[in-house]
Amino acid sequence: MRIMHISTRLILGGSQENTVLSCEGQAAAGHDVALVFGPIYGPEGSLLDRVKRFRTDDGRAVEAIETPNLTRELHPLKDPRCVRDLRRLIRDWKPDVVHTHSSKAGILGRMAAWKEHVRCVMHTIHGPPFHAFEKAWRNAVYVRSERFAAKRCHVIGAVAQAMRDQFVARRIGREQQYVIVYSGMEVEPFLKAPELRESMRARLGFKPGEFVIGTVARLAENKGHDDLLEALADRSKADSRVRLLWVGDGWWRQRLMQHAARLGLQDRIVTTGLVPPEQVAPHMAAMDLLVHPSYREGLPRTVTQGMLAGLPVVANDVDGTREVCIDRQTGLLVQPEDVRGLHDAIAWMMEHPDERAALAAAGRAMCRTRFAAQTMVDHLLKIYRACLSGERDFRHVQP
Repeated sequence: MRIMHISTRLILGGSQENTVLSCEGQAAAGHDVALVFGPIYGPEGSLLDRVKRFRTDDGRAVEAIETPNLTRELHPLKDPRCVRDLRRLIRDWKPDVVHTHSSKAGILGRMAAWKEHVRCVMHTIHGPPFHAFEKAWRNAVYVRSERFAAKRCHVIGAVAQAMRDQFVARRIGREQQYVIVYSGMEVEPFLKAPELRESMRARLGFKPGEFVIGTVARLAENKGHDDLLEALADRSKADSRVRLLWVGDGWWRQRLMQHAARLGLQDRIVTTGLVPPEQVAPHMAAMDLLVHPSYREGLPRTVTQGMLAGLPVVANDVDGTREVCIDRQTGLLVQPEDVRGLHDAIAWMMEHPDERAALAAAGRAMCRTRFAAQTMVDHLLKIYRACLSGERDFRHVQP
């Protein structure tokens, strides 16, 4: 097959990692693969170098194609130009499958692919563009746009059941179009992460006996770092063992550090800045607890990766998070904006080491096969083949 993926920005992020792994796995299976993306900018980092370095054993690569008008924000001038550019790329490259990712690329990419009569058009929902923390008019625009785009594709993948349910509840697409494709990842580095615990803790300056609470996320809006600071303010002052490890960078870094200083926590935080994806697992090895207080997610890769690394997890109960962090079974869930609840969940984890270890073990066992990259790649190829053969009810296409 000739498979073209379209994604808005190739930054370091969960949906982008998912997309790159899909491209690499499909190329390794012998297919011709192209990855189309918009301009990359900002402190979040980029996956472009990885894409350019990738080669299969027989020399097959993923063709990386940047298109200048594919931008994240709504843009009345660039958006029509982007559709024009994507149509030209599709005509030139002649894909059997166009697979779009993220809302902006999904809307414009599906429009272009449908106009060019591509035989199989698929979109994956990595996270809903509409949510409770967005302006009402923007949510209305996104819902209308998603309804429009759903009529211009054959199949809609969702990385979690919660994503499917939210879209169906808003009358976006037909139920028969939807299929759950859990987000795949490279599991081995995370399974081996505990072996690096002592060396990484020493490298990062943590002392024996300190309890390291970690986050792996962009330092950006809706990631919940402010809530974490507020939740730990009193406890960290009373308990000298408490340390914070923030893995990642973003536009809010300076503002968050100022907030930490106001609470007297600046000396308790170790910030790594941007780290390459292959260094996430070693940094997780230094943690005693992963906290993910994000306000919106698809299915959070960070939570899954933390569980693969053997970490107990506290996370906000949003979107698909509960499908991996199952409350009191594989982790603890708290409600968004519930700072006291976040404090209590972290305190419980610190005070119950045996139960904490049991939750971590259960999470690890669940994640090691369900979220393997090869499982995702094989599932996507089955969906493409079903689509190309004329199937229009994808609910039964299982991994």
